[in-house]
Amino acid sequence: MSILRATDPTTEQVVREVPAATAEQIDAALARADAAYASWRSTSFAHRAEVLRAVAAHLREHVEELAPVMTEEMGKPLTEARGEVNKSAWAAEHYAEHAEAYLAAEHLPSDATSSYVQYLPLGPVLGILPWNAPFWIAFRFCAPALMAGNTCVMKHDPHVPGCATALEEAFRAAGAPEGIFQAVHAATEDVEGMIRDARIRAVSFTGSDRAGAAVAAVAGSEVKPTVLELGGSDPCLVLADADLRRAAEVTALSRIINAGQSCIAAKRVIVERSVHDEFVALLRAQLEALVVGDPRQESTQIGPIARAELRENLHRQVVESVAAGATCELGGQLPEGPGYFYPVTLLTGVEPGMSVCVEETFGPVAVVMAADDAEHALALANDTVYGLGASVWTSAERGEQLAPRIESGQVAVNGIVKSDPRLPSGGINRSGYGRELGPHGIREFVNAQQVWVGPATG
Repeated sequence: MSILRATDPTTEQVVREVPAATAEQIDAALARADAAYASWRSTSFAHRAEVLRAVAAHLREHVEELAPVMTEEMGKPLTEARGEVNKSAWAAEHYAEHAEAYLAAEHLPSDATSSYVQYLPLGPVLGILPWNAPFWIAFRFCAPALMAGNTCVMKHDPHVPGCATALEEAFRAAGAPEGIFQAVHAATEDVEGMIRDARIRAVSFTGSDRAGAAVAAVAGSEVKPTVLELGGSDPCLVLADADLRRAAEVTALSRIINAGQSCIAAKRVIVERSVHDEFVALLRAQLEALVVGDPRQESTQIGPIARAELRENLHRQVVESVAAGATCELGGQLPEGPGYFYPVTLLTGVEPGMSVCVEETFGPVAVVMAADDAEHALALANDTVYGLGASVWTSAERGEQLAPRIESGQVAVNGIVKSDPRLPSGGINRSGYGRELGPHGIREFVNAQQVWVGPATG
């Protein structure tokens, strides 16, 4: 039997071992989800909202118990972990409030006496989730799916089994009906069988583009809808007319949230050459002031990288890029001592083709590229296989004009790229397809059923 093992990235000590679910346990979970769907699908929006609000209340009341589980298993600073628990509660509350309106029937004129589209649930949905935001991504998946009348089976990342259990226990403690939300500690090799099981009607996946392609291939062969939120190499364009000081502040924050382990972080900062040196000086000052350390300390802003192999890969990207001609202005050295820490690093002189430019960097590494003008900056921004998020710093009017020319799922003009329950989020190209959150996200896993009522009107 395989074991799901959580290692504290601050101490490098194993903190939790959980036996992987057996075939019988997986089957039982799917059976419960299917049985629960039979009744959950017919409940009112008001009843579903009552359940989601109770779960949200439980999260808010127990934030000081739940947040440290993230800190222990994947190194998120405690201050950020508290914020993630509360943001997860917000997602539940948002859909409890707005799901009925998002899914209201749409009446469309035709030759019928009455014709409309109504949005109906599909059935049990499988969520395959990553480690980097273990609570938030779970609620990004389950809040809209549950409010639409589906049930949820969550296969969380094997490195955060304690977070997975805590999520399921939150539903149980809040009095949610049995089987509407379950955490299954399945081993990776058992995921394909879960996707293919006839009781699973759709799949939500967040993770790497490589793993997402594998999930999509399996789900596609079973003709099951999927939503994929994959990696990114998000550009941040800083043009000559930008508020450079504010751009530097927000760009630094975007780059280092969760120790830089975020899909939508600013990963390639593309600066017009006329303001390049001034901006780099401002950005460096912001980065130098950040506190790296024990994520349990309130003063810590950047904790460790989640696992040793992730830190090794990040350092490889930095070393290869410096060898290819990039300049390391700050950081770039593996620290000694326990924990998978990586220093805040600033690379300038980065050119297309360097590792930190073409690969997704998951860590506190800021990458700056120089552009001759706005058109060159735009070309560099779109020179990627990804397309998750982007930001542009310029006048608001010019930013809105540039936004449709940037190939990404979302664009922030003079602000930080973030996920928000009120707004749809997702990518294009190798960053995936489909949308989560907002009114668009809840319509991903529903049957948009057309109803035509006669007699014909002529």
